[in-house]
Amino acid sequence: MRKSIHKTIASLSIAVAAAASFAAQAQTLQEAADAAGVSKIKSVEFSGTGRWYQFGQAPNPESAWPPFEVKSYTGDINYETVSARVQSTRFQVVEPGRFRPAPVEQRNDQFISGNTAWNESTTGNTATEQPAPVEQRNDQFISGNTAWNESTTGNTATEQPAAVEERVAEIWSTPQGFLKAAIANNGTSKPLSDGIEVSFTVGGKYHYVGTVNAKNQVTEISTWIDNPVLGDTLVETKFFDYKDFGGIQFPSQIVRTQGGHPVLDINVATAKANPNIEIKVPQDLTKAPAVNVASEKISEGVFYLTGGTHHSLAIDQTDHITIVEAPQNEERSLAVIAKAKELIPNKPIKYLINTHAHFDHAGGLRTFVDEGASIVTLKANKPYYEKVWATPHSIHPDRLEVSKKAPNFVALTDKCVLADEKHPIEIHSIANNGHNDAFVLAYLPNDKVLIEADAYTPLAANAPVPTTVNPYSANLYENIQKLNLNVEKIAALHGPRLVTLADLQAYIGIPQQVAAK
Repeated sequence: MRKSIHKTIASLSIAVAAAASFAAQAQTLQEAADAAGVSKIKSVEFSGTGRWYQFGQAPNPESAWPPFEVKSYTGDINYETVSARVQSTRFQVVEPGRFRPAPVEQRNDQFISGNTAWNESTTGNTATEQPAPVEQRNDQFISGNTAWNESTTGNTATEQPAAVEERVAEIWSTPQGFLKAAIANNGTSKPLSDGIEVSFTVGGKYHYVGTVNAKNQVTEISTWIDNPVLGDTLVETKFFDYKDFGGIQFPSQIVRTQGGHPVLDINVATAKANPNIEIKVPQDLTKAPAVNVASEKISEGVFYLTGGTHHSLAIDQTDHITIVEAPQNEERSLAVIAKAKELIPNKPIKYLINTHAHFDHAGGLRTFVDEGASIVTLKANKPYYEKVWATPHSIHPDRLEVSKKAPNFVALTDKCVLADEKHPIEIHSIANNGHNDAFVLAYLPNDKVLIEADAYTPLAANAPVPTTVNPYSANLYENIQKLNLNVEKIAALHGPRLVTLADLQAYIGIPQQVAAK
């Protein structure tokens, strides 16, 4: 009898445990949304401190995005209008052994509202040109499908169309936003051992997958956005240690990765539901300019291709064209290709010289691969490009996604010469520069022209010289001296104008009488 009772109790215990397990597995999306009270939440605000990481600016192809300490971070999101404002103050972390300009405190505010995203900034984000720590305010916005920037200097706002996808993804990658979007987009769920997995698609192309635990807490969200270098880029957001913040359940830590490395790690100090958040597109919004490639003839057959924030060069060699730098994206590269063929007709583009792997300088490389050009870059960059270019570009297919052409590389270690009777081109590694470990300059010995990016950004004419020496620029000058390059002109791939070696010397504080010796 006792054995029978014990068996009955054991059986009941197993049944109860199984029922509890089944209840957790049988949880539905609607139950999770109801438990979280998302139908009553129209907006959220949260704030904290932590770290932010500069996406696409790794100092080495194998390293993570560089870290910044975040002194303050406040996110305001209105789910009903699909608008958000993220305001933060941060400064770059000093990395041992890496010589960078003095850390600059940056105020970085990002906005989106409707179909427009924008940023606001008091001084911009030009840390390489600041002689001493300077507080910067940079406000970035998004609403719907439009991104823009605003600057308190002159009370202007500058549109940021390339930021729209990412900022919308950040709205739906919050716990309440994810559940709201899942309900609105007919999300489906399937059971897990401790909750459910929820998936849905927004706009026919943006896929979201998230997990909700048995406590109805969203623990992880994955989505994919487009990037010119990485293609379909995985963005993962994880949430830890939910707490009750005055009636709203919200995580006390948010960790986000993008492209395989951290981009955000915030310890949440406050959170509240339904604050009054109204974000409107500024009436004086400065629209993003159309892609424009202007040209300046440096010498016979050498053209400086400007017209935007990032520049290139077209060089007329005997039976082909060589281009230096493919920045930003495919749209820019197509315009550079068109201008080069206009200036130098009836010749193919054989080589594209890439200075380094930062995304703003590598975003148009795939377009030149499709064009049939060989990519000239440091050996350390080659395996990185081969790896990331194998990723699908299905969200916004580019030309290489369609053609599937295999890249050809000219991978150098320290030096490479593209021999030519008219315009030979030397490519040299820039040694020991804190900006990037796989970094090159190009030099035209017949024309005495140096071409470089990011090591030195010339100032506007008659602008005051900084009082603190920029280590990137001092290092560039040291490399010029060691390589014994006879430089007369410098075609920097950022900046307002073509300059001379004397401008670089003045920028790093070398008196002209000393330079003359």
